[in-house]
Amino acid sequence: MTAAEPATGDAIARLAASTRLLVALDFDGTLSPLEDEPMDARMLPAARDAVEALVAAPETMVAFVSGRSLVDLRVIAEHRDGSRVLLAGSHGAEFWIPGEGLVSHGEDEADVRLRDTLRAHAERATAHLEGVWIEPKTFGFGVHTRRADAADAAEANRIVDGIVADEAPHWRRRTGHNIVEFAFRHEGKDSAVAELRERVGATAVLFAGDDVTDEDAIASLGPGDVGVRVGDGPSSAAVRVPDIAALAGLLSRLAEERTRALG
Repeated sequence: MTAAEPATGDAIARLAASTRLLVALDFDGTLSPLEDEPMDARMLPAARDAVEALVAAPETMVAFVSGRSLVDLRVIAEHRDGSRVLLAGSHGAEFWIPGEGLVSHGEDEADVRLRDTLRAHAERATAHLEGVWIEPKTFGFGVHTRRADAADAAEANRIVDGIVADEAPHWRRRTGHNIVEFAFRHEGKDSAVAELRERVGATAVLFAGDDVTDEDAIASLGPGDVGVRVGDGPSSAAVRVPDIAALAGLLSRLAEERTRALG
């Protein structure tokens, strides 16, 4: 038994006994491997099995919380209209709720026009840099550099940082694995989890993620909640697992213990 296992076991036991549990999960790098082509991302089979087991567990709500736009998140999560999984897209600026469908915080026409203008400027200014891709997002755009070399990646980020600083200095900037995101909405995964918690009436929350933006949600958790960090990197999470397969094992164990405790 490793030093981390007793803490993990205690966390699972505490969550398994909670009255109403919200399991909120980042998608890319947490349930699905990171892909050079972002729309190729899909849950690993073990992760999908664990999610399905949790959805079937008593008084348990499952949500995917992602920086992806809601329309893209539904594609990569293979999310259907009849799904019981809640979605928070665009870092919590738009939601999909079972029985309700899309719930958005709205868009201002001026913000949308500026979004389109800046995205076009970013695309033109980085077109000469191989491996750089500007991803359209509902409330902004992302600069993907996973397929670029280090010099081109740095140049792309420098160029787009300058464009946004000049034309939209009030926009929010976020960094992640080989991506910098810009948005005119300022919601974060912390506010997304808070809204989901209130909506489902959760008495405890598990949040798992692998990237910098996930730390906002992990740091916002209360004393009865559990944060899980997938992989390396600084984190305030109480539990750390090495990879997606290990997270799937933890989630499956939680589903089993919760079903046993409340079933």
